[in-house]
Amino acid sequence: MMLRPGDRVRVETTGDDGFPVVKYGFVGGITGSGHGPDDMGPIVVMLDGELGGDVIDPCCVQPVSITNVELCLAGDDLMTEPDLRRGLVALWHAEADQAGLDVDALHPLGTPLGDGLRDSSDSWALAELMAGGEQYVVRAFRLPNEPGMVRVRADRPNRWDA
Repeated sequence: MMLRPGDRVRVETTGDDGFPVVKYGFVGGITGSGHGPDDMGPIVVMLDGELGGDVIDPCCVQPVSITNVELCLAGDDLMTEPDLRRGLVALWHAEADQAGLDVDALHPLGTPLGDGLRDSSDSWALAELMAGGEQYVVRAFRLPNEPGMVRVRADRPNRWDA
């Protein structure tokens, strides 16, 4: 991963409470020779809403993309209760806006509209969207090693040729 000053980035660290903290900003500068990802030193990131730059370890910094904007929320009921599940798309969309992503079209899935479509026992397809001329699906899912946590993110749709 090669970053340059001015790139929009996502910074994921761990807060004092042990939960992930995600912030967005722009690369202000990079220390090290910059000839490759292995010789990149700390990155100065100008975080949104903060004055000055923070020096951040490169392992915590990623370029912003539609597929790495993710919500990590506590509560199994967010997936099991249709009323709560409907709200996950709006929460993800707000996070994408905060990340500076341009979502061209967002269409909730399911009947009633917004209830989502069950992908598997631990996954729901909640909405289709277009961004950068590409199609994506917003999904809510649980990972086996994270009981009680729901993750919401966009990824490429599964397509199989018949």
